[in-house]
Amino acid sequence: MKVLLINGSPHEKGTTYTALKKAADTLESLGIEAEIFHVEKLATTCIDCRVCKKKQNNRCAFDDSVNRALEKAETADGFIFGTPVHFASACGLMTAFMDRLFYAGRSLFCHKPAAAISCARRAGTTATMDQMNKYMTINEMPVVSSQYWNMVHGSVAEDAPKDEEGMQTMETLAKNMAWLLKCIEAGRKAGICPPEEVPAVKTNFIR
Repeated sequence: MKVLLINGSPHEKGTTYTALKKAADTLESLGIEAEIFHVEKLATTCIDCRVCKKKQNNRCAFDDSVNRALEKAETADGFIFGTPVHFASACGLMTAFMDRLFYAGRSLFCHKPAAAISCARRAGTTATMDQMNKYMTINEMPVVSSQYWNMVHGSVAEDAPKDEEGMQTMETLAKNMAWLLKCIEAGRKAGICPPEEVPAVKTNFIR
């Protein structure tokens, strides 16, 4: 079993990475493979070209960090998405990344457990988590929780370990993720499969 932890911060080894690393180390200690993937500069935001839907290949028309993450998502069983807080929202890099990632690769995420974590100097973390969780709930992903909101505070990486409650929250989150993944695996071995996907009924309220 493997969890892909995605670091959407412009700073590769900043506070967000430190929080994800705590979760990754805990997962590894529980026998779950963990990989931290850093989102690099993107070619563009989603332009709604819909090439990914026409090709139906779970890849975006623009070949950058999005497609590299989608390739890794094929073999991942769970996900943790991390972002810093910018103006009480996920940072622009992460928002653009998530839009394209989930639009192009929906089938790679469906029914796989996921969680979002947010990192800030002070505030905006819960609003950011609400934004991030919407990507998961619209893709039928079980959302993994912790003992408190999945947030860590600090202006720089060195601050994060000082947030003892935040670090403990990351540890508990990872333990809950490992537990759920093992439950899903046990269920699969017992013949319990995810619900069969049915064609979506879409309306725009115009008759």
